[in-house]
Amino acid sequence: MTLTLGTPAPDFTLMDQHGTAVTLASFKGEKNVVILFYPFAFSGICTGELCSLRDDLAAFQNDDVQLLAISCDPMYAQRAFAEQEGYKFPVLADFWPHGGAAKAYGVFDELRGCAVRGTFIVDKNGNLAWQIINGLGDARNLVEYKNALASL
Repeated sequence: MTLTLGTPAPDFTLMDQHGTAVTLASFKGEKNVVILFYPFAFSGICTGELCSLRDDLAAFQNDDVQLLAISCDPMYAQRAFAEQEGYKFPVLADFWPHGGAAKAYGVFDELRGCAVRGTFIVDKNGNLAWQIINGLGDARNLVEYKNALASL
């Protein structure tokens, strides 16, 4: 399932790695949002991708853009993962109802119980501006995200 560009992005409220509720709609009118679903904390490709974002964070989290990384892992696993890797962006737990946000975005893998690598950019109006879905084993191309953000 893919969402339609230009339509309102599905809203969600999820706990970050510190137990703070983060609501997508809270960024409306303020920032564009990069929503990055990933399968599992501590896995090789996921760690590599999030570390690449960490190392180039100013491109994905600044006065105009907020990065939200989401997996179906519980909040405490997200906290340990974020602390170990030094992530300075929200790492959200889509744990319960299990995969609720991932399902709303059409990226939940029912057989594995995790999100696939879906990336969505939501503009300041709360509308879906860009999306790409990669397979579980397919790493993302961050240059594509930078180009999509530059076009907003």
